[in-house]
Amino acid sequence: MTIVIPRLTLGIIADPQYADLDPNPRLNRHFRQSLLKLREAVAHFNAQALDAVVVLGDLIDRDWENLAPVLDILETLHAPRILLPGNHDFLVDPDRLTEVHAALGMPAPYHEVRINGLRLLVTDGNEISLFAPPIGDARRAEAEQRLAAMRADNAPNANDWNAGVSDAQAGWIAERLSAAEAAGEPVILLGHYPIHPSSDHALWGAEDLTDLITASPAAIAYLCGHDHRGNWAERDGVHFVNFCGMVDTEHDNAFAVLSVFADRIEIVGLGREPSRQLAFTSSKFVRTGHF
Repeated sequence: MTIVIPRLTLGIIADPQYADLDPNPRLNRHFRQSLLKLREAVAHFNAQALDAVVVLGDLIDRDWENLAPVLDILETLHAPRILLPGNHDFLVDPDRLTEVHAALGMPAPYHEVRINGLRLLVTDGNEISLFAPPIGDARRAEAEQRLAAMRADNAPNANDWNAGVSDAQAGWIAERLSAAEAAGEPVILLGHYPIHPSSDHALWGAEDLTDLITASPAAIAYLCGHDHRGNWAERDGVHFVNFCGMVDTEHDNAFAVLSVFADRIEIVGLGREPSRQLAFTSSKFVRTGHF
C-alpha cells in the first residue's frame, strides 16, 4: 500500500478566549475551561508530525494578565507556533496595545511564512479598528468613518467588534500572491475574521479581499476564526474555512489537524470541529502547475 505524505500539516486552534472569568451562559462561553482545552489540544498536537501550529486569534477574552497562562501552555508545543491576534486580544490597557504582536512572537502584524514550498500569509484584520491601534492613531478615525458608512448602508457586518485592512496591506497581499504565482507556490492565507460568505462577523471590506484572493491562481485556502459557530465555503477553487471557537461549551473542545495533499485539503476535526475533505478543482491546478 502506498502511503501518501502530505505536503504540509498544521495544527489549528481558533478563539480559546481564556480569562479568569465566570461563564457567560447567554453565549455559552466558559472562559476558565480554555486552559484545560488548550492542554488537551497541545497533547494531541505533540503526538503528531506537524509543520506548525496556528492559533487564529482571540487567545484571551480580555485583560493582559490572562495572556501569560495561554502562552505558557503554547510554549510546550513541539512544533513551531504561528500566532495572530483577534479583536479580544486588544481588550487590554491602552498602554499595552502596541505590545500585543510582540507578545505573540510575531515579526510584524502581517507577514509571510514559507514552509515546504507553500506560503502562509498572516494577515492583520485588526489593522483598521476601534480597538487595536493606539489611542489617537489615524487608523481609529478611519475605522470610525468606515463603520459609519457601512451602518448607513445597513451592512450586516457593521459592528464595532469587527475591523478591516488598509489599502497598503491589501496591496501587500496582492504582491505576495503574484510572487507566489510566479514561483509556482500555493498560498494559504490566515486571518482572524471570515471574509466569505458574507455574515455579521465578516471583515470590513470582505468582498474586495475575497475578490483579490479568488482572482489569484496561487491561493488555495483562507483560514479564520472569530465566528465561533464555524463555517466552510468554496469559491473559484479557494476554500474558506472558519474554525469553531474553543471557548464555547463547558466540556466540548474544538481544534483540528489540517493536511495539504496534491489534490485536496484534509481537516481532521476534534470535538465540535467537523472533519472535512476539500478537493482542489482540477482546472485551477492544471493551469498553474502548483503541485
